[in-house]
Amino acid sequence: MARKYRLGVARRTVNVLVKALLARGIPAAGSTGFLLTTRGRKSGADRTTPVNVVEVDGERWLVSPYGRVGWVHNLRAEPTARLWRGRRRETWAVEEADAATAGPVLRAYVRKIPVTAPFFDAKPGDPAETFAAEADRHPVFRLARSRA
Repeated sequence: MARKYRLGVARRTVNVLVKALLARGIPAAGSTGFLLTTRGRKSGADRTTPVNVVEVDGERWLVSPYGRVGWVHNLRAEPTARLWRGRRRETWAVEEADAATAGPVLRAYVRKIPVTAPFFDAKPGDPAETFAAEADRHPVFRLARSRA
C-alpha cells in the first residue's frame, strides 16, 4: 500500500532549503528541479513550491507524486505554470493528461526520482498500464506551450 504524503516539520524544512537553492539556480544533484509558481485559486496570491519536471518522448511534464496537493488545484483553476530556477524563468500553458497518457509519464517519473516510489502502489519495473491505474491519485500536466 502506498504511503500517504504528510507535510510535516521535516518536509517543510527540506522544502525551505530546496527553494533557497533553486532560487539561486542550484538544483540538487541529479534533480530536474524548478520552482513552480501558481496563482492561489481562492486567495489569488502567488504560491511557490519546488517541483521536478520530467521529459518523456520529447515533451516536458509536471507530476504530482504526492497526490492532489495545493499546486494541482491551482493549476486546474488557472492552467498557467510559471517555472523558474535562478534567473531562468518560463511561463507555460498546461494541459492535464488522461490516465492512458499519464501512465508512461508516471513510470518514467518514479524511475528518475526514486524517492517518490513509496507514494505509488506500482513499482518502478511495472508496466505503464499499472501506473495509469494510479493516474487519478497522481495528476500529470503536460507543459503545452511557452508563454514567453
